[in-house]
Parts: sequence; C-alpha cells; structure tokens
Amino acid sequence: MPPDDVGFPCSPGILVNNHELWLSGVIGVDPDTGDLVSTDAAEQARQALANMGAVLRHAGATYKNVVKATVLLADINDFQAVNEVYKTFFPENPPARSAYQVAALPK
Repeated sequence: MPPDDVGFPCSPGILVNNHELWLSGVIGVDPDTGDLVSTDAAEQARQALANMGAVLRHAGATYKNVVKATVLLADINDFQAVNEVYKTFFPENPPARSAYQVAALPK
C-alpha cells in the first residue's frame, strides 16, 4: 500500500537488513479509495489488519512473523470488539501487544 493511500507521509513498511520489517500508519482505510471503511471500530480493525497483511506479503512475510503490535483506540470501550477481530488474524501464538486509548486518530 503506497504511503499516500493513508493520507499522511509515512512508509507502510521499512525492511531493515533484509530480515526485520517495521510497519507504521496501518489504519482501517480502503486501499482503493483512501477512505475509512466504516465508523465501526471492529470493521476498521479488520481492514487495518488486512492492510497489514498486504504489507507483510509484499515483504515476503506473514502474520506469523509479527513479534509486536500496537493498537490505538479512539474509545477503549471498543477494546473487546477489536480483540475479537484481532484473534481471527492471530489465532495462535499472537505477538506481544500494547493497546491504548488516544484522544484522536487520523482520518
């Protein structure tokens, strides 16, 4: 996914020394339109994780290669709904993860 698809200047993934991939700016936008897929946090999470998968695949990686994730929520009350989606992408041996409520998110 090109960086301008998310509407702000960042690389969706940087490969370091051909073995370590750092992702950033992965949010729940439709890669074709650049628009949020929904106002629903679970749907945004589903799309963000699908977008993550596209970056991983482009670098020759899979979800099983993820070692750390950071989840930012506009409303901590969406935590459980986002977790349900998250578990479908990481059904076993999920990566280490931090989750925070933030005052605002892009888009």
